[in-house]
Formats: sequence, structure tokens, C-alpha cells
Amino acid sequence: MGIEIRKAEAVDFPGIWAIFRAVVHKGDTYVFDPDCDEAYARSVWMSDQMATYVAVVDGRIAGTYILKANQPGLGDHVANAAFMVSPENRRGGVGRAMGEHALEEARRAGFRAMQFNFVVSTNTGAVKLWESLGFEIVGTLPEVFRHRELGFVDAYVLYRKL
Repeated sequence: MGIEIRKAEAVDFPGIWAIFRAVVHKGDTYVFDPDCDEAYARSVWMSDQMATYVAVVDGRIAGTYILKANQPGLGDHVANAAFMVSPENRRGGVGRAMGEHALEEARRAGFRAMQFNFVVSTNTGAVKLWESLGFEIVGTLPEVFRHRELGFVDAYVLYRKL
């Protein structure tokens, strides 16, 4: 399976929306309203304030990620990113490929580090992936996420220098 990662274009949004809807609706990894609509998803995932990418497998969008400055102004040397993989492509290397790509793109853009502000602690696959890519848990936010099935759970702040 070859994975092509490229900048997203407007015509990619239907494929991105399908992934966004499937991931967010579960209510177990992202703070977005599980019942949010397509217009909202477009506004947060395709903003001019970030770079949006897609991972393509066999001609279909299998994943997507965004890359942006974690903070404005004096914090804009640290990157932030968010990742979503289609349910049918999980455990197929798409997340790792996007993570590696994001780290390279962040370096190329001149960022000095990358920080994830809110990784749900029960998202163990993501935590394991980010740790394998050199991220460290630098903070725990107690019971800040209202998991749809588990109730209130912790979230982590992850960080790594580039």
C-alpha cells in the first residue's frame, strides 16, 4: 500500500468531511461537537490560518492533518497539528506516515518544536504513536475531556523539539 501525502485542495473536502464526521461523531478523541455540521468542519479544518494535508491510498483520501503555529506572536515558533485517519485505514501506517510528514513539514517551515495541547489519555494508539515519534508527555490535564462512553477522562500535553 503506497501512501501519498500532499496539500489538500478545496475538491478534497468531501473526503476530508467523511473522515472528520466519522472520527468526531464517536466522541472519544476530539473536543468538537459530535453532531457538528459540514460548514463547521470546513471552518476549523480548511482555515487559511493553517496548512491542511491529505493522505491518499489507492486514489482515496485515507487521512488528513492540519499544521499551524501553536500560538500567535511570541509562541509562533512552535508548531501544532491534528490528525484524523479514516476508520477503514486505521492500523495501516497512515497515521505514522502523516506524523512523520508533519514533523518534516514543520522543520521545513522553520518551527523549532511541536506541541499537542490536548491528546485524550484513552486514545492509547495515538499516545503510543506520538511517543514512538519522539514526543514526551509534559503535562496531564485531569478530567478535561467528556468521553462519550467513559465520562470524564484526562488529556495530555505532548511536546518534542525539532
